[in-house]
Amino acid sequence: MTPDLPTPTLPQALVLLDYFGIAVFAVSGALLAAEKRQTLVTFIFFAVATGVGGGTLRDLLIGAPVFWVHTNGTLLICIVAALSVWVVRRGRLDGRALLWFDALGLGAYATYGAAKAVAFGVAPVPAFAMGVLTACAGGIIRDVLAGQPSILMRPELYVTAAALSAGLFVGLALVGMAPWAAALVAALSGFALRGAAIGRGWSLPAYRG
Repeated sequence: MTPDLPTPTLPQALVLLDYFGIAVFAVSGALLAAEKRQTLVTFIFFAVATGVGGGTLRDLLIGAPVFWVHTNGTLLICIVAALSVWVVRRGRLDGRALLWFDALGLGAYATYGAAKAVAFGVAPVPAFAMGVLTACAGGIIRDVLAGQPSILMRPELYVTAAALSAGLFVGLALVGMAPWAAALVAALSGFALRGAAIGRGWSLPAYRG
């Protein structure tokens, strides 16, 4: 019988990046519930689904323990995020707040997803894919639950920004950059690209066959 392999330990800076990504994605889920004028229960459900959706799929695919099952902190972060959005009056939130919170989560979570995959011995290209999946799946789940078109069906730069963060982290890790420095560069780059897409309307060309 093969003994269980020890679970890799990630640097504290990356753990903090994970918590940040969970929090801002949870806020984005609650903001969508606010736009739909839903109940507090729906706020919490959307926050949890958005906050943990991508990371859950990642952990199942790389053979890691599902990150939120054995700790109280993750779900508490999502619940607090939902309650915070519920308490803040809708008029105080800009109509584009959802986009910007989503952009913050995108860069952070794509970077962390790739970093965790690398730590678990996943090859570079699949680790890159795990970063993109971690960042995008929660938002896709959120949109499907809300009955609105998925971000994947819009031409604006979204998955591309997640791919930039994930690819940068994997590439910088391969050349020996310190994990915290690689994570900082990768997360900020993905956020900057997504922010430029929001602010300037950048998008990929659509198929015209």
